[in-house]
Amino acid sequence: MAPFNKNLKRKSREQRQNKPSKAGDTAPTQALPLQSDDDVPDFPRGGGSKLSREERDEIRAGVDEEFDAKRRDTKKKKTGKGFKGSRKSNDDELGSLFGEGISGKLPRFANKITLKNLSPGMKLWGVIAEVNEKDLAVSLPGGLRGLVRASEAVESALADNIKDLEGHVLSALYHVGQLVSCVVLQVDDDKKESGKRRVWLSLRLSLLHKSYSLDAVQEGMVLTANVKSIEDHGYILNFGVPSFTGFLPKKSEEDAMEFKLITGQLVQGVVKSIDKVRKVVYLSSDRDIVSKCVLKDLKGISLDLLVPGMMVNARIQTTLENGIMLSFLTYFTGTVDKFHLQNAFPASDWKKQYEKNKKVNARILFIDPSSRAVGLTMNPHLLLNKAPPLLIKIGEIYEHSKIIRVDKDWGLLLEIPSPQAPTPAYVTISDVADEDGIKLEKKFREGNDVRVRILGFRHLDGLAMGVMKASAFEGAVFTHADVKPGMIVKAKVIAVKSQDAIVQFHSGVKASCPLRHMSEFEIEKPRKKFKVGAELIFRVLGCKSKRITVTHKKTLVKSKLSILSSYADATEGLVTHGWIMKIDNRGCTVRFYNGVQGFAPRSELGLEPGCDTSSRYHVDQVVKCRVTSVSHGINLSFIISPTKLSEDDMVKLGSVVSGVVELVMPDVVFLHVNVKGNMKGTIYTEHLADHQAQSAQMKSVLKPGHELSELLVLDIEGNNLILSAKYSLIHAVPQLPADITQVTLNSVINGYVCNLIENGCFVRFLGRLTGFSPRKKALDDRNTNLSDIFFVGQSVRCNIAEINNESGRLTLSLRQSSCSSTDASFLQSYFLTEEKIAELHMSDLRSSKFSWPENLNIGCVVEGRISEAKEFGVVISFEKYTDVFGFITQYQLRGKTPESGSTVRAVILDVAKSERLVDLSLRPEFVEKSEGDASKSTISKKKRKRELKELKVHETVTAVVEIVKEGYLVVSLPEHNFTIGYAAATDYNLQRLQRKQFSSGQRVVATIMALPSDSTAGRLLLLLESSNQVVETSSSKKAKKKSEYDIGSQVHAEITDIKPLELRLKFGIGYRGRVHITEVHDENVVEDPFSVYKVGQTLTARIVANCVKPENTKKGSLWELSIKPSTVSGSSLTKDVQIAEAFDFSVGQHISGYVYKVDKEWVWLAVSRQVKAKLFILDSACEPGDLENFQKRFRVGATLSGYILSMNREKMSLRLVMHPFSATSNGLFGGLKNCYTSDEKEVHHLQSGGVRGGRVWRILPGVGGMLVQVGPYLYGKVHYTELTDSWVSDPLSGYHEGQFVKCKILDVNNSANGNVHIDLSLRSFEDAVIGDTRSSRIQKIEDLELDMVVNGYVKSITPKGCFILLSRHIDAKIKLSNLSDGYVEDPMKEFPVGKLVKGKVLSVEPLSGRVEVTLKVDSKSSRSELSDLGCLSVGDVVKGSIKRVVPFGLFIVIDNTNLNGLCHVSEISDDHVDNLDDHFRPGGRVTAKVLKVDTEKHRISLGMKSSYFEDELGNNHGMMEVDSVDDPTIVAQAKADMPQITHSDFLFEHEEGSALVQVESRASVPPLEVTLDDNEDDEVFALPDKKEIIVNGSSAIDEKNKRQAKKKAKEEKEQEIMAAEQRLLERDIPRTTDEFEKVVRSSPNSSFVWIKYMQFMLSMADVEGARSVAERALKTINITCDNEKLNVWVAYLNLENQYGNPSEEAVAKLFQRALQYCDHLKLHLELLGLYERTEQHKLADELLDKMVKKFKQSCEVWLRRIQWLLKQKPDEVDKMMNRALLSLPKHEVVQFLSQVAILEFKNGVPDKGRSIFEKMLREYPKRRDLWSVYLDQEIRLGDVDFIRALFERATSMSVPAKKMKFLFKKYLNFEKSLGDEKRIQYVIQKAREYVETAAA
Repeated sequence: MAPFNKNLKRKSREQRQNKPSKAGDTAPTQALPLQSDDDVPDFPRGGGSKLSREERDEIRAGVDEEFDAKRRDTKKKKTGKGFKGSRKSNDDELGSLFGEGISGKLPRFANKITLKNLSPGMKLWGVIAEVNEKDLAVSLPGGLRGLVRASEAVESALADNIKDLEGHVLSALYHVGQLVSCVVLQVDDDKKESGKRRVWLSLRLSLLHKSYSLDAVQEGMVLTANVKSIEDHGYILNFGVPSFTGFLPKKSEEDAMEFKLITGQLVQGVVKSIDKVRKVVYLSSDRDIVSKCVLKDLKGISLDLLVPGMMVNARIQTTLENGIMLSFLTYFTGTVDKFHLQNAFPASDWKKQYEKNKKVNARILFIDPSSRAVGLTMNPHLLLNKAPPLLIKIGEIYEHSKIIRVDKDWGLLLEIPSPQAPTPAYVTISDVADEDGIKLEKKFREGNDVRVRILGFRHLDGLAMGVMKASAFEGAVFTHADVKPGMIVKAKVIAVKSQDAIVQFHSGVKASCPLRHMSEFEIEKPRKKFKVGAELIFRVLGCKSKRITVTHKKTLVKSKLSILSSYADATEGLVTHGWIMKIDNRGCTVRFYNGVQGFAPRSELGLEPGCDTSSRYHVDQVVKCRVTSVSHGINLSFIISPTKLSEDDMVKLGSVVSGVVELVMPDVVFLHVNVKGNMKGTIYTEHLADHQAQSAQMKSVLKPGHELSELLVLDIEGNNLILSAKYSLIHAVPQLPADITQVTLNSVINGYVCNLIENGCFVRFLGRLTGFSPRKKALDDRNTNLSDIFFVGQSVRCNIAEINNESGRLTLSLRQSSCSSTDASFLQSYFLTEEKIAELHMSDLRSSKFSWPENLNIGCVVEGRISEAKEFGVVISFEKYTDVFGFITQYQLRGKTPESGSTVRAVILDVAKSERLVDLSLRPEFVEKSEGDASKSTISKKKRKRELKELKVHETVTAVVEIVKEGYLVVSLPEHNFTIGYAAATDYNLQRLQRKQFSSGQRVVATIMALPSDSTAGRLLLLLESSNQVVETSSSKKAKKKSEYDIGSQVHAEITDIKPLELRLKFGIGYRGRVHITEVHDENVVEDPFSVYKVGQTLTARIVANCVKPENTKKGSLWELSIKPSTVSGSSLTKDVQIAEAFDFSVGQHISGYVYKVDKEWVWLAVSRQVKAKLFILDSACEPGDLENFQKRFRVGATLSGYILSMNREKMSLRLVMHPFSATSNGLFGGLKNCYTSDEKEVHHLQSGGVRGGRVWRILPGVGGMLVQVGPYLYGKVHYTELTDSWVSDPLSGYHEGQFVKCKILDVNNSANGNVHIDLSLRSFEDAVIGDTRSSRIQKIEDLELDMVVNGYVKSITPKGCFILLSRHIDAKIKLSNLSDGYVEDPMKEFPVGKLVKGKVLSVEPLSGRVEVTLKVDSKSSRSELSDLGCLSVGDVVKGSIKRVVPFGLFIVIDNTNLNGLCHVSEISDDHVDNLDDHFRPGGRVTAKVLKVDTEKHRISLGMKSSYFEDELGNNHGMMEVDSVDDPTIVAQAKADMPQITHSDFLFEHEEGSALVQVESRASVPPLEVTLDDNEDDEVFALPDKKEIIVNGSSAIDEKNKRQAKKKAKEEKEQEIMAAEQRLLERDIPRTTDEFEKVVRSSPNSSFVWIKYMQFMLSMADVEGARSVAERALKTINITCDNEKLNVWVAYLNLENQYGNPSEEAVAKLFQRALQYCDHLKLHLELLGLYERTEQHKLADELLDKMVKKFKQSCEVWLRRIQWLLKQKPDEVDKMMNRALLSLPKHEVVQFLSQVAILEFKNGVPDKGRSIFEKMLREYPKRRDLWSVYLDQEIRLGDVDFIRALFERATSMSVPAKKMKFLFKKYLNFEKSLGDEKRIQYVIQKAREYVETAAA
């Protein structure tokens, strides 16, 4: 913050005394000739100034005028030479910049930037002080401040790239404290404050680097660039020039940058390399390197290439009065003022520290291209490329600040004891004391402590500005931060404008007083009220963004009440002052301090009845108000002391009150409510009646003083009641809910529409309880607009469809089909309101004394004269009643055509008192009846009463329509002496729908709902039957039988049909019902209960439930009836009570039911009308034969009993099992008697030892056994030894998948993660003895004894032996030496996995669980082998057979022993042998000589050279004996025995039960403790290749006579060969590093091999080894094998995710590497899968955000994003879907939308899925694929009615025959799946009609 601008004189003095020297670049070393004073140029080097001498004089004169008056008086004007000398000396004064090399006289002062010498084009270094929405504030050198517009903060070329940034762009690109290089655009006057100037800057690099070219850029130079775009491997940079670009690798960015770079952001970096071909500069942004990098002394560098912030090596040239002069880069000079020296606290002797020619580092602070002046800084913080820290706060007071230096006539340098580190501060002479003319050197001494207050801070200079004036420590406000809303302040008026006044506090802080706050009343001339210079008292209204607003209203200034300055301060009962902001009909909006607002409703304004709000209050008026509530904003009352009422006297929601009208407004009526507490009431126009037309009519007759007797309290707002006069609500008060807990599901209640939106309708009840009816539930016809059916305020009946107690939401249905009226309240409301309107209307006509004549009531005969004849009837006038008119319709004229003026006698059928109209009839049946009644008045009254008594409520009658009125019908009842009745033609929810057309004379069926009484306005009210039951009958047809249809009513019904599960009956007039099979007998279950009934039989039944619509039929609804004796004989129930079924069951309870459905897996039972049960196939029997005939064993209608396993109260369903069980079995689940559980994985009916049925689910490979299904979602495992009773060679051969089996439960265990493990056995229930007891299974290791004979199956084979399964709990091991009495040529082949073996127990270790078995018949065989080996000695000649031929020799079995030896290829013949396979075959006979016997390792070396037998056999027997082997099988076997390890050997197939399966099974076997092979040398696998062996063989022949010399070498090779022998004899997967090395050498491009190698290293706990294997794989796999490389990368990523430290960083680095080699999309998807598998949701979210930006046109990526959002953030799905539609190609939009819709369906949001499909079908109505997918999703949901409606739409379109065939086929299959034959025939018929139509 710059120091106070008001002290311009202080600045002028500083400028005058610190006149900058024109120090620029150093002069060349060669001295220039001396010049005279007149000839000395103003700018010594680089040419003359652009300004003339006169212009310079004007500038200096302007500077002089700003000096202090005393200072000006001391200056005398000089003339002649003295004047010239003064002008020359002023060249060195402050106010001009010196910028070239100096020759001759040096400048006195260092360059200093001021507002006077700032000019466009200057380059400055600054630090960002503020980041605003539209601009940046930059702190510049010398305490100046500049502004950067948003358009100048970013390159225009990058503007499009940063549009995606959310929020403020500037705040995303810049931060406070950031160092920036900027260019001055202009300096102009501040429009808001005169005398101030604004500096406009630009941060655009195109201005800063305009002179740069690629040739000017050198390595090691520090450059600033904008991030142009973000790529996978780094950032593309923009330097502001088109000639070259830059690149910043991401690796260096991650290592050095603390924050993540975004597009448009500034970044500094060091040039690492330059690609001049591609014109790319590569940077490194390591902060340490950037901060230490020094600009090199480049040859020919110009001033234009220098940028502020660059660091240079400099040399001190001289010291100046206020700084030092430096030379740098050979040719340039610059100055450093003493506020930018190395020492932040330079004392008076600071010049001693800076000796001439001393080398220092400095950074460029500013550059003036016009004067070529350069300013430098040596500030230690800036040298480190960091802004000086701000350790102090403006306004803080420091009591003990130390004086460091006293500058005469300038000020004091202080050391502020700020936290962390001292801060330098400077106090100018004008801020030292209040008085003038103080001598600093006399009053202050260096080292003394003084008291100082911080006035401001120069961010770039790191210098605080202070004040020591005594007045500065007074007053509560010093800075904007000290201002608090509501505080009282004293301020001086400094300016008065038309809209406000500017006032200034004592500290200089300014505020605004708006015009409306200058006084309590409106003032026209503010300058008379406020005079400049006047000091007044104000109160602060608010302070926002340093804009302070105050008020001078006396009431507010002098108020002693609490201040309300935040919403948190508002508490109920708080009394405070505010001022009115807005007035309307509802009330007043009141403003408080700091922008807080509240609302006072009209009822709380304290107004008199009929008083207008604007007449009492006006805007800006100060009011005292009380806070009444803070729940929904701040609610206020102007009534400060409300009347306190007891709890009994308080009005509650749902109360019925009365009131007197006070004021009638266009939309609302205000009343005084007749209750205690002087309550006010409000009725909105739409609440005056249930009928919209009557509401307007009622409002038109209401006048102040009218009383409304019955009003319902809908809501309470403070002292105001929201009322309703709707009869429907008042009549239904007991049922109206005020809270969600009072709502019952599926109940029908009355309410009113409070709001309409496009997607649905909001219905409100009492208080704020509101429900929502979606569009699909609000309309029976979906093609109708909601606004055409409903209106705000409409009375409606609604059905509660769904209750969500957690969210407090109600879902309603407004369909007429489910909400139709069951009484005549709608019509009753109409007539009562009509009476009220007429009464109010007549009360206003008291002067005429008009009252309705008694002779003009319904049924009376009147005489009148025809005054006018019209087309549709005649108008009648009455002589006695001139204000009443009559009307006779053409139907009521009975064909007569009376003339005008004639007199007629007619009967009144209807009366409209408010319209003064009566409807008459001339029909004789009415006239004769009425005249006869009139002549016998006494008798007629009795007769009328008798007739009415004969009419019963709820009786169904046939009526004839006499008159069709607006909204209702006038009917007569011919069967009841033509009694007149009235029936509504519409209903609550159908007020705006086009009504059914009725005509006079039409016969209808109706139900009597109310007899004539005062509550019905003396009318007989009826309710029409539904439209399908409105019939026309002849007058001669007899009346149908009477019927009553209340729930609980007894009816006489006739059986019309007998179905397996129900009786169909008819009763009454057109009513149908059904008797469920469980409603026949009181006993639990009776076999075939319908057998005693026949069609046509009459029964007595009772209605027990509302109508239900039968499935798969379009017929009307059926009543639920019961013929149980106990129900029929019971008392009749009331109409509102429905016989409910209690869901009172418990787990384990025995129940019975009737079968109503059988499928392949389940039997479905009906336990009662609502409770269903199901039985799973495997719970129905144990025997496989019974399970195979499952569907045949149960028939529909049969009885079935079982035990409850689980219950679901919501679905009213049970799951049964056939056998009893303990509810606490196994102790796994505790008591389950009364809990409600899911039936998916119930196991408490499975008990150890139990027997049940099962089904083979899967046969596992090898000896894994099999999985058997025992429940719907339960599977048990059968161990390999538990498959058969006896030990057989292949126990799995008798089983196949899907086979039913009888199994025994051995054990049931529950794991920690919730999984259930079940062990089963398929053996007999007790071990059978077959031959001997040894065939039984060993269950415990303690049962084993030494030498016991046992059976087992081979589990796995290893080089050291094998493991066998003795039972499901016990395994045993067999050493290789104990596999057979003889030699085992191929253990893998002779002992395959699963082979049955029989052996003897050698050892048992019960503690460790280890068992060892031998398969040898003779237990002493192992010793015989050792004895045989001892019989051999070196030199013996033996005979034997060739066992195997290998490239390096022959393996020979020695006769009569169990021994075998190796004859190396070099020992076979004295001559070279090319190919051993050509000369030897396995099985051939040979003679050999024993060369070596190793008893420790059991190895024998043999030799077959002829020379070995010369002495023993002679030359004739020198050749070996070889028997030819021609058997092809032996040859094939020999070739198969060759040791070849290839890729195919390693990639085992699971189906074959191969070595990989053996490895998996081996993982569960403990390792062998006894070492079968004592030596496993790693080097034995580095076998010599064939060529080396041949060479060695040939060299042996050549050195035949030197055999002894080679003996030692032979022995060393023999060691290698013997060690490799054992490995090459077996065929197994690699288990050592060397074996893996062989495999990867043979298959170097197989990712499978490399990944297995990595797994092996991890199994050895060698993580680094696994990493090295991965690195080798990536280098080894051929570059063309993209997928193989990708597999390794993915495995490597999984490795780092699990073992990286930290894993997140390790994965990120590896991922960046992989991007350089792999397909980007595939790799991103693999990484996403990794994150999802490991549930790293945050990382997955971030990755998906990147992917949708990077792969905008990939449908798969967008779908993955949508899928993730549906699980994690469903609210953001719509926004993301819109983004995807804008990015995807057009041809993928339909596929994308359909997939999104499917995801919506699968995630439980079918409504959204439907809306997507509907939108697509509107655009593509004939796309078969869309219809197919849409239908599939709906079929999965199972809403049959909706599915059929969808099929009807699809098959009604005009599409090609091929598409229509597909749709009809799909429709037919759907109906077949439901099994409704009528619907199937319907679809077939419709298809035929389509074919016929298409053919025509």
